[in-house]
Amino acid sequence: MAKGERHLKGPGIIDQAKILVRGGAGGNGCISFRREKFIPRGGPNGGDGGDGGDVIVESHASVRTLLDLHYHPLNFAERGVHGKGKDMHGKRGKDLFIRVPVGTIGKDADTDEVLWDFQQEGECVIAAHGGRGGKGNAHFATATNRAPRQAMPGAPGEERWLLMELKLLADVGLLGFPNAGKSTLLSCLSAAKPKIADYPFTTLTPHLGVVQLPDYATCVIADIPGLIPGAHEGKGLGLDFLRHIERTRLLVHLLDLSIQEEGRAPWTDFVALNHELACFSLALAQRPQIVVATKMDLPIAQQRWPDVQKLFTMHGYEILPISAATGAGLPALIARLAAALKQL
Repeated sequence: MAKGERHLKGPGIIDQAKILVRGGAGGNGCISFRREKFIPRGGPNGGDGGDGGDVIVESHASVRTLLDLHYHPLNFAERGVHGKGKDMHGKRGKDLFIRVPVGTIGKDADTDEVLWDFQQEGECVIAAHGGRGGKGNAHFATATNRAPRQAMPGAPGEERWLLMELKLLADVGLLGFPNAGKSTLLSCLSAAKPKIADYPFTTLTPHLGVVQLPDYATCVIADIPGLIPGAHEGKGLGLDFLRHIERTRLLVHLLDLSIQEEGRAPWTDFVALNHELACFSLALAQRPQIVVATKMDLPIAQQRWPDVQKLFTMHGYEILPISAATGAGLPALIARLAAALKQL
């Protein structure tokens, strides 16, 4: 890794960071005069200071997290070298490169203005410009002032606080209450290995998986932690998780047909989470959805299935029954995913 370059790395998903970026200050101009034999009154020969380096943010496919920026929020480019005598100009300061994941949005922390939205690898933006180098005294010589003792100092670099926010780029987002079977489904459809257990909030960080579709096509599925009522207000870290499905083209809404909590039912769960989507983003609530009934290998789910199917059909929703544990219904779900994505 080249000097002056900061590479983001880390095992977990750190999807927010507030950082200070500062361009390098320009080098000062030099006050100097020629000192040569037989030239008793040599003119000014002070060189200019070098420009300060820029802070450049670029998207890179090998970076998955904002972990490094989260723990190292100060990012300063190198200042320019001061000018010297004999008309020697200072060297320009080195740029500081900050690599971030594809899908990173950069905002001005003071105004909340969106400065960039990286959606492809290799995109870059100058987050803070370096200051201009100062002029040496050679620039200030005139017919009446042939020995100026004046030079310009280097200008300070641009400085600003930035809010960095990572939104995962995926074709499909898995949506559902905690323990609805999202992680199990993702592990069955792809090579992703999310943590799986029979209790709520097993998944605490988003996961991505690549799913093979018919005709050699693929799609990327995002598994986010389960949502609960009040998620749009931040309950259960809902705000942290909802933004990760904002970019998806299609939602797969998983409903646990084995749920036995008081006040919970597949239809009420479906209505509740769609209300959370609408409160968070109307555009997200209008995203196409495939409704899936999970855990169909369990007797209680099989017993409820006819009434659930009838209710959803009556409201105009197609619902697909699956069991990630046995693999039942998964081929039909994959075919439905492929058809929906092709249509979109």
